[in-house]
Parts: sequence; structure tokens; C-alpha cells
Amino acid sequence: MSMPFYVSPEQLMKDRADYARKGIARGRSVVVVQYADGVLFVSENPSQALHKVSEIYDRIAFAAVGRYNEFENLRIAGVRLADMRGYSYDRRDVTGRGLANAYAQTLGTIFSSGGEKPYEVELFVAEIGESAADDQIYRLTYDGQVADVQRYGVMGGAADVVAGYLEERYSDGAQLADAVRLAVSALGHTEDGDRVIPDDDLEVAILDRTRTQPRKFVRIVPARLRQLLGERGPAEPNPERDMERSVPPAGPESPPSQPPMAGDEPPVAPPG
Repeated sequence: MSMPFYVSPEQLMKDRADYARKGIARGRSVVVVQYADGVLFVSENPSQALHKVSEIYDRIAFAAVGRYNEFENLRIAGVRLADMRGYSYDRRDVTGRGLANAYAQTLGTIFSSGGEKPYEVELFVAEIGESAADDQIYRLTYDGQVADVQRYGVMGGAADVVAGYLEERYSDGAQLADAVRLAVSALGHTEDGDRVIPDDDLEVAILDRTRTQPRKFVRIVPARLRQLLGERGPAEPNPERDMERSVPPAGPESPPSQPPMAGDEPPVAPPG
């Protein structure tokens, strides 16, 4: 009779954490920055169809780095949970804190389960308030840990290098144009020198508290982004982007399965 292979729980958790961290580090960084009128999200993303930053609800946005199919499952589940709560109770009952707690439960359960691999994702969940002091930004890691982010945050890629650049240059109460230029410069900063990221390789979105509409999420289109960035040096060629855009789009695929979330039910449309 053969003896079963034994791995200590400590070693098992360490191996799963190393696996998730390596997958996340291979992705491009995402930066979140608080500015005078809201919260800014900037990521280096050559794809025009697969977004890293998305709207969840009226005043709540979501950003992610890692495996696209995994964080897209989480985004869809979050939208369904927010719609259900807003329709069943009140739109004001949908909060970034509640959504972050639901994501933390889901990620923690998946990480500690021995039946499936851990998710290779990290998330930002942001909610804007009536003033900058009321803004809330949460960072969630692959194992379900939640951290409260103040002023700015970075995840994925060379996060330590980008965060160090922001720490030296960030100032409170910046205008949108200044915040965009700072975030883009931080993404282009490397240990070997600075590079200019092409405008088409940037995904930029904001939660703008000055909007009169209930929905505060806005994507920054390329034309407006060029105005905000102003004159920059010549951009470096990106072979990955050029190759990606030369490939014809694939045919339709069946939607991926979605992870269960606390309180998740079939989607219900919110009131108009």
C-alpha cells in the first residue's frame, strides 16, 4: 500500500500565494489616483475591447490586473450583486465597502480551497462621495485581503517602482490634467529609465463627482486624453499592440462561468 503524499498546510498556502503573485506580476500595472473632483484610473492596455477598468454602479468603479477571464467573472458578479441590492432596497444601499467585502469573501474562499487554483487577480474598488474626504478606495489581493487605499495606489507589474515615483511627486487636490500626466508618467517609469507610452495603449477612466447625472463613471476618449496629456516625446513602438491589431477578431464564444458571491442572485434591472 502506497503512502499518500503529504504537504504541510503552511507550504501549501505559500505555494498557492507564490503562484498567484507570479501571475499578477506578469500583467501591466494599474494606477488609481485621487484628484480634486474624483478618482482617476489609468492602465497600460493595448486592447481596445478588453477593459481593465469598468463601472459597477452609480458611484462605484472597478479596476483589475491579472487573468482577464477571472477578473471579468468577478466584475460581472459584482454588477449583478449591486443591481440586485439597489433594486431590492435602495440605490444608496449599494456601497463600495459592501462590494469589497463580497469580493473578499469570494477570493478568500477560492484561495483557501484545495479543489481549484487561486485566482491570479488583484482588484481596486472605488466609490466617490460628496467630497474628497468621503472617497473610498479598496485594494483586494488574490487571497481576499482588503486594504484601504489613501491618495494613490498601484497593483500589478512593477508596482513598487511605479508607487515610488508617485510617492515623490503626488500632491493633494490636483486637477484632472495634472493627475493624468502624473499617472501616465508613473506607468512609464522603470528602473532602466523613462519611456513614453503611446496614447492608444492607455486606458483612462474617472469617477467624476461634478457630473450632474447619477452615474459618475466616465471613460476618457483618445481625443480628450491627448488634450489632457499635452505635448510629449515620441512614443516607443509596441510590437505586441501592432501584432494584436493585425489579427482578425475571433468568433463568438460561450460566456465563462461566474464565481458565486455572497447574496448573488439572477440579475435584476435597476429602476430607470
